[in-house]
Amino acid sequence: MLLPLKVLSLSFKFILLGFGNLPELQILLFLVFLVIYIVTMSGNILIVALVVADQHLHTPMYFFLGNLSCLETCYTLTILPRLLASLLTGDRTISVSGCFVQFYCFGCLITTECYLLAVMSYDRYLAICKPLHYATLMNSRLCLQLAAGSWISGFLTCVITMWFMLQLIFCGPNEIDHFFCDFSPMLKLSCSDTSMITLVSFILASINTPCPFLLTVTSYVCIIATILRIPSTTGRQKAFSTCSSHLIVVTVFYGTLMTVYLLPKTSTLKALNKVFSVFYTVLTPMLNPLIYSLRNKEVKEALRKPRVCGI
Repeated sequence: MLLPLKVLSLSFKFILLGFGNLPELQILLFLVFLVIYIVTMSGNILIVALVVADQHLHTPMYFFLGNLSCLETCYTLTILPRLLASLLTGDRTISVSGCFVQFYCFGCLITTECYLLAVMSYDRYLAICKPLHYATLMNSRLCLQLAAGSWISGFLTCVITMWFMLQLIFCGPNEIDHFFCDFSPMLKLSCSDTSMITLVSFILASINTPCPFLLTVTSYVCIIATILRIPSTTGRQKAFSTCSSHLIVVTVFYGTLMTVYLLPKTSTLKALNKVFSVFYTVLTPMLNPLIYSLRNKEVKEALRKPRVCGI
């Protein structure tokens, strides 16, 4: 059973500093993030709707893409509404419970995305490296198991971190130098001994990030090796086109994620850290549907169908 969070008083609230050091840009930032929010939500919901409605997209690849778009929608709802509200109203406070809910949802979703991207790379590995056995190996039952396993792994892993977080006492400073409730900035505000939760989070992060990442890299090494052995240029281009969108998404996601969490935690790099955090929390969910819709022939055809029907 989770124990109640210990704070100095019932009125205790966190303050998300966000981009408060740029008062002259608050309206501009609000408009920029509002456009990103609308584009992200519209794009990802559209992808989910297309995958559900179009029979031609009822394949493992698009089933996992639908899961990714659903995840990105939840991701956006976790981060952006609170950020937009603070930019518009100037109220940067967030309740303790609200902060911990945001932290838990963010942790669950980012862990799930690591596993889901690994699953998608494994799907492309089977499709390109074992095409004759693909339909048998990647059946509907395995698809459901892999997708469910990705979601469950994310949510269960974060329960452990959350349990330790709820044991902490917050009695001093309440300013979180970030635009959302992230692990490290929150930990700095605790009056408790954080050595145990730091160790636990390190162990969990060492399992939940490198393992899916290595699986993804291994899959693409095998994919690229197989593509290079294809004799014809047309064959190589066709094979690569089936995984190029996913490869771009993986590169953007892990590139920005590693930059944020591997950068030295110095005062001079704080602003840069926020910028890269915007990339993987805000921009990546917006780019994913754009990348898949622009580079995938099947998605573009599915997008044209309503127009054809309406003519």
